[in-house]
Amino acid sequence: MAQLILIDGSSYLYRAFHALPPLSNAQGEPTGALFGVVNMLRSTLKAKPDYLAFVCDAPGPTFRNALYDQYKAHRPPMPDDLRAQVEPMMAIVGALGFPILCEPGVEADDVIGTLARQAQAQGIDVVISTGDKDLAQLVGPHVTLVNTMTSSTLDVAGVTEKFGVPPERIVDFLSLTGDSVDNVPGVPKCGPKTAAKWLAEYGSLDGVIANADKVGGKIGEALRAALPALPLSRELVTIKTDVPLQLSATDLTLRERDTDALRALFTRYEFKAALKDLDAGAAPAPEAGGVIVEVAAAVVLPDRPAAPDESLARPGDYELVTTPERFAAWLRKLREAELIAFDTETTSIDAMQADIVGVSFAVEPGKACYIPLGHDYPGAPKQLDRDEVLRALKPVFEDPAKGKLGQHAKYDINILSHYGIAVRGLRHDSMLESYVWNATATRHDMDSLARKYLGYETVKYEQVAGKGAKQIPFSQVDLDTACRYAAEDADVTLRLHHALWPLLESVPTLRAVYESIEIPLVPVLAAMEQCGVLIDTGQLRLQSQQLGKRMLELQQQARGLAGREFNLDSPKQLQAILFDELGLTARLKTPTGQPSTNEEALEAIADEHELPRLILDYRGLAKLRSTYTDKLAGIVNPRTGRVHTSYHQGAVATGRISSSDPNLQNIPVRTEEGRRIRQAFIAPPGWKVLAADYSQIELRIMAHLSGDEGLLRAFREGGDVHRATAAEVFGLKPDEVTPNQRRAAKAINFGLMYGMSAFGLARQLGVDRGEAGDYMARYFSRYPGVRAFMDATREQAHRDGYVETIFGRRLYLENLNSRNQAHRAGAERAAVNAPMQGSAADIIKRAMIAVAAWIDGRDDVRMLMQVHDELVFEVREDAVEAVRAAVVERMSGAAALSVPLLVEAGVGANWDEAH
Repeated sequence: MAQLILIDGSSYLYRAFHALPPLSNAQGEPTGALFGVVNMLRSTLKAKPDYLAFVCDAPGPTFRNALYDQYKAHRPPMPDDLRAQVEPMMAIVGALGFPILCEPGVEADDVIGTLARQAQAQGIDVVISTGDKDLAQLVGPHVTLVNTMTSSTLDVAGVTEKFGVPPERIVDFLSLTGDSVDNVPGVPKCGPKTAAKWLAEYGSLDGVIANADKVGGKIGEALRAALPALPLSRELVTIKTDVPLQLSATDLTLRERDTDALRALFTRYEFKAALKDLDAGAAPAPEAGGVIVEVAAAVVLPDRPAAPDESLARPGDYELVTTPERFAAWLRKLREAELIAFDTETTSIDAMQADIVGVSFAVEPGKACYIPLGHDYPGAPKQLDRDEVLRALKPVFEDPAKGKLGQHAKYDINILSHYGIAVRGLRHDSMLESYVWNATATRHDMDSLARKYLGYETVKYEQVAGKGAKQIPFSQVDLDTACRYAAEDADVTLRLHHALWPLLESVPTLRAVYESIEIPLVPVLAAMEQCGVLIDTGQLRLQSQQLGKRMLELQQQARGLAGREFNLDSPKQLQAILFDELGLTARLKTPTGQPSTNEEALEAIADEHELPRLILDYRGLAKLRSTYTDKLAGIVNPRTGRVHTSYHQGAVATGRISSSDPNLQNIPVRTEEGRRIRQAFIAPPGWKVLAADYSQIELRIMAHLSGDEGLLRAFREGGDVHRATAAEVFGLKPDEVTPNQRRAAKAINFGLMYGMSAFGLARQLGVDRGEAGDYMARYFSRYPGVRAFMDATREQAHRDGYVETIFGRRLYLENLNSRNQAHRAGAERAAVNAPMQGSAADIIKRAMIAVAAWIDGRDDVRMLMQVHDELVFEVREDAVEAVRAAVVERMSGAAALSVPLLVEAGVGANWDEAH
């Protein structure tokens, strides 16, 4: 029987864009979506169908927009990087000889539906190549869906298994569930399982409508409230099969390909495998195993310009501004400049307690000024009045149209906030330019960056202020020396921008990460640091006493187990007890060859004797006490009465935010003692703490990136993903899964993201290595897309030297080609994990930016903390529900994944209650 292949071009372009790495060619043009689509086209040609067509959405409104003006109203505009790939995609499709169909007034689905029904009537088998669930309504005895990205096929039985209803009930099914992406109303809170249940019970949508009064509970109320809109929903999701077309199914034959055009396009976009096939005269065909993204032409970019501007390394010309006339002249320069580099000098590195000493500016490389405002050493020359200078600078700093540039600008923004200046218009930060360009190439402080990217040696702080006990405050540094140091800071910041910005501009995905994530996040983090969090110091002191009592009890137990007195904090005495006297196995060694007693070493022998576990418990309590319960009360800011952490954007290679003084990321949440510390993070009277947390975000990202149908289904169905995984791995129904089987599945789900081996899984589950290996083999057999993704990611890492997040952030990996097997394995594990961890970091940053924009100007909510995948707020009691809904909506919408982004939000008098 003849065969017609209909390719849903619009669906595949979007899916490839979101599912595949945001690649680019040597010219910086985005190519990630093109790679996916072109490989899919090559796969289609290899099948040698009798008829085929590439179907796209035509621009402009369709009949559905006339039916419902809110149809697809919430869809964001097409990303610029995707828009740039539409024209070359269409050129390649045409040059390959595919008939291209774009029918105005209808969608690609309607054209596909019409052709499918025509072909069926003519006795032609139809294969629809798509990732769109709506097209499942077209499946029949001679019509199947193929998702070329994931190599999955849906026939009548497959549709019934996937959705719980047969193809002829898909329209009814979609009418009930609605579609948040297309803004089809449906029945609120009616998920796939509920829709399938209703249709099984009442036969059809009309049957559900007729029996709506029999459905109880909240969902029944939602159904009855939605009844007036259900006919519209049905009309919106029904694919037209009678579109008047100029071509029929049998007209859709492959045209002669344009070899010259293909060669030019494949060369430009660096499709080496396709180019090789073309030049060999072969029909373009993908590698075995389905669609494989080609990145053979990807180049690891250098970490500095090949020929940097020598002027960026020359000595600068700096001016000390101490007169009204010179200040007025510089003020004119600032008002006329397109970009202002600025820096502050202060009395402390703690931005929340520091006072300003001076400010420096640069508007062109090599020239800068320093305006001293608070140097108070004996005999110090007269300086301009601080308040008058800052008052004059305030309009410049607060003008959003005036571009600002800093090196770690968040610190300076916080300093200026003490003086009533809200810096706006931050365009660039040289620290973040370096961090986004290559997070692991160097440290991102000014001295390191100047040395690496400019070949310039800066004046060090110790050279002007001394070091150690003899170091003096900057306010005591003489003005000429201070000018040389401080003006250089602004100047070098501007020079670094001139060196680093062209690099970022050359890679559109990196530029997008920088401009849409990192730079907008700076003022958000600054506001959080300025706000701080309220602490119950009395409760912390009580907890310190209780921890001390428990530590004393553990000391006594440890000495009883050892049979003698010893110092639990002494590694040498602990070595003697564990390995000499108790005869335990020394699993790890120190660099000097001594038996190790670090945490990993103690964990390795915890099953041999009670003492190692007791020592670990003791150390955990000691760390909580020294880091939190003893320390937090002592770092309450006397100005605000709150604790102010410092957030760091440029510290973690994967893009995660870290914090210090205090480090909020390390407060345990799974232990009673850790939760009690969170109880000391409180809300003021009349307010509540709201904590919103992404649920299993890295696992959801794994599902999205791998495109594995089984994992995607588990999340889309909204059940217990670990139970669903256990059911797949052990061949059971979900309700037959035992707690141990679920635990094993959970360990595999999370362990694989961190490169866990069968040995590691065996140790975690307490089973032998063979049994753990069987678990993993079953897992990969049920979720083949996960293994394919992991293999492809390792391959990309070895080929390119880096891996990428969903949004294009790159992580360069050392040791991938190390001769040391352990180092090499560690780099490969990092390569697999980095896209998940880095994408999660990008998503919560995007969420913070969106939430902060919503909060701006409100007086009933403050964003306080970011901890891993959690955001913590202070909310006025009368606004809790409105804020909760708004936060969840914006966090859930921070990325468009193939699975829902689930956010859980709790409220309480303290952080522990809310979490």
